[in-house]
Amino acid sequence: MKKTFMITTVCTILLGASPVFASGDSPHLPSIEKQEKHATSSQKPHPVFTWNSTIIPISNTLHPGSARGAGMVETPLQQIDQIMNQAITEKVMPGAVAIVARGGKIVKHDAYGFSAQYTDDSRTEMESPIPMQTDTIFDLASISKVFTATSVMMLFEKGLFELDDPVAKHIPEFATNGKENVTIRQLLTHTSGFVAWIPLYSKGNSRDERLQSVLSQPLANAPGTTYTYSDLNMITLGVLIERLSGTRQDEFVKTHITAPMGMKDTMYNPPASLKNRIAATEFQSIPYRGLVWGEVHDENAWSLDGVAGHAGVFSTAKDLAMLAHVFLNNGKYGGKTMLKPETVQLLLQNENEAFPGNDHGLGWELGQGWYMDALSEGINSFGHTGYTGTSIVVSPNNKTVAILLTNRVHPSRTTVSTNQTRRLFVRQVADAIPVSIPGKNSAWFAGYGDNMNRVMEADLALEKDAKLTFRTWHMLENESDFGFVEIYTDGVWEKIASFTGTSNGWVDQKLTIPKEASKLRFVYRTDSSVNGRGLYILDPLLNSKSKLTFTNNEWQLRDH
Repeated sequence: MKKTFMITTVCTILLGASPVFASGDSPHLPSIEKQEKHATSSQKPHPVFTWNSTIIPISNTLHPGSARGAGMVETPLQQIDQIMNQAITEKVMPGAVAIVARGGKIVKHDAYGFSAQYTDDSRTEMESPIPMQTDTIFDLASISKVFTATSVMMLFEKGLFELDDPVAKHIPEFATNGKENVTIRQLLTHTSGFVAWIPLYSKGNSRDERLQSVLSQPLANAPGTTYTYSDLNMITLGVLIERLSGTRQDEFVKTHITAPMGMKDTMYNPPASLKNRIAATEFQSIPYRGLVWGEVHDENAWSLDGVAGHAGVFSTAKDLAMLAHVFLNNGKYGGKTMLKPETVQLLLQNENEAFPGNDHGLGWELGQGWYMDALSEGINSFGHTGYTGTSIVVSPNNKTVAILLTNRVHPSRTTVSTNQTRRLFVRQVADAIPVSIPGKNSAWFAGYGDNMNRVMEADLALEKDAKLTFRTWHMLENESDFGFVEIYTDGVWEKIASFTGTSNGWVDQKLTIPKEASKLRFVYRTDSSVNGRGLYILDPLLNSKSKLTFTNNEWQLRDH
């Protein structure tokens, strides 16, 4: 029996997923995100600004640029069009806007399908459906939470509170029902102990009464003991903003974020004059609102007069990319300091090490492969999603922003999940960032896909034991996707090496191949959802000189 030599790389990618909070199958369920548990280009890539390059330049503002100028490959970005159009054909959503930027250079900004198409939940077509435009305004849903967290940290910079202050120190009535020790940090990281959601729209008769209902809610768990993604955390933080600043949250966001940055299309409660620029959402029956179009979709935010900490912000892809750029540019945009660099760092550091898979900064989600896919690099990537079909993914290591805004709840929330479309979109963005291939040779790339079993096989005719040498670069979903080296002896395939997680650069490999082996193959196997950036094999040689001839090869040779 031959001894198997296993090579396993410690993973730096945390691609886990948090619990499902709402199925979206009923209007009685909370309007927050549902989370799932689990080609080669002919254009030569930029020779310097490759994956995780440390010298990617970043501009002060966003501006149009070329893929090559941003260090990206054009073809994967072009293939996003097919993915979006296919999803629209399959009625995943009526339309979408995608924007991709690297280092401040906008390399893709396109619109697909319709922003308003149906008059009711029976999918009765409008007489004149409105085509999606790149400047279409979307209800961001839970991406609004990022605006809330940013506002909170602006007040933190003024010294108005400490993160570990009890919330009740600043909102005395919050101290009821066992919440005396809940901290501001716990609200920001969803570890307060609150339940995920309550039907706030059915309580009280005014904004003030409903906010008081949130503040008086009991906890489901002791503070700091569990992670539960909860709208109540962010609604409470919205109250904190208003108490500390003396202004309503929408005015605070306008004064301190959107106006200074020139985000002219970002607002709460957009005026009726903008309706035809706004993506329509759901035909709501409970509570009965008819076709929700130009008003906030989330029922609870609607009951709070459209201004709340968990939802309510409307914006465009371009404006949202501007806000993301602040977090790549040390808190600055257009020469204005929006946040101190140390505050940006504080917002993006993992606060939830005690809850693996639910990694979270102060408002931002970290390393969530279920929608960040191949652009996720563990806690080094951040983003957020919104129930209406919105998502943002940011890779600081690659200075890359990928935003996909859809109106997937139009005309009903009972639709196909957008998570696969989110993953495929971000996967193409990641693939457009080239991996640096050492030397002059191209490398074998296993490709992408779910439930893959991709083989690259060679026949052997050895007279004595041989040494197989090659180099590998891999960034795979740890312990879920694998690369293997296998040999065929006496009618049985045997693994002699295994790869998962992240290699952190190119790694030299050397394996002994016994003379009895008649075949050798490289295999790439994936699970049913998340992909990493992939697996590369460079210069596979026997005894340092003989190139392997692959008689069965499903991999692709590429220079990026």
